[in-house]
Amino acid sequence: MKIAVYGQYYKDNTEDIIHKMITVFERFNPEVTFESKFYNVLNEHNLLNKAFDTYTTHEELDSGYNLLICIGGDGTMLRAATYVRNKGIPILGINAGRLGFLATVQQENIETLLPLIFEHKYKVSPRSLLTLDYDGKAEELNELDYALNEVTVSRKDTTSMITIETRLNGDYLNAYWADGLIISTPTGSTGYSLSCGGPILMPEVNSFVITPIAPHNLNARPLVIQDDTEIELIVSSRENQHLISLDSRIITVETGTVLRLKKAPFKINLVEFPQEKFLVTLRKKLLWGEDKRN
Repeated sequence: MKIAVYGQYYKDNTEDIIHKMITVFERFNPEVTFESKFYNVLNEHNLLNKAFDTYTTHEELDSGYNLLICIGGDGTMLRAATYVRNKGIPILGINAGRLGFLATVQQENIETLLPLIFEHKYKVSPRSLLTLDYDGKAEELNELDYALNEVTVSRKDTTSMITIETRLNGDYLNAYWADGLIISTPTGSTGYSLSCGGPILMPEVNSFVITPIAPHNLNARPLVIQDDTEIELIVSSRENQHLISLDSRIITVETGTVLRLKKAPFKINLVEFPQEKFLVTLRKKLLWGEDKRN
């Protein structure tokens, strides 16, 4: 088995996570390659017991890899998706962060769950993505024009609201007066959209969510739409520019630009274990069922 490892930071729990992961690797002897910057961080702290191959760019991760192990929180998982792209390599998240909806393997379960990969006792959960297009699209978006969690338009350099004219398949929906608008995938429904009052979607549903951020027209509610819908957004503002974020990547766009969003032609595959299904994660992370009456 060929495995890539990705991480971004050294944290207090990194040593224990790496030790447990390497212990499992020694049992099953996979071919392991570390992302080069993360590899250097681990070596600086003397956490690796031998030399490993490294990769630097997404081009070096080909379809010959069976798995990418991501060590960090959900933000690190989103970053890992930019390395996998459309190659179909499953991503397994080991949670070194806080909440961890995407990175579902907890530190204390590494030695129990990670061996299941080598025993083929896991499920792949395909996750839909959103793509963004517009005339004069920024060069940095040419290859990374997709989002696993959400695409968000928001105000820039102003405390005033912006207006987001929204059309679905060419039909006028609404002009949102708000701080911004979130277009969320099912995966992202537990992220920014949830914080703004949006619904939680099961990962496998064929839907997106449109969620306004602090809307002034108070009857503007989050809306669930079919994921084959083409969405068109035009922002009006007192400023000449506004912001667009694709997960954690932020760009600046001229006000009045016609933004076109639709479902990506590929999916990101996340590894899911029977012990860590989405419903289990919901109960644990959102403390569902913690009411004393239950």
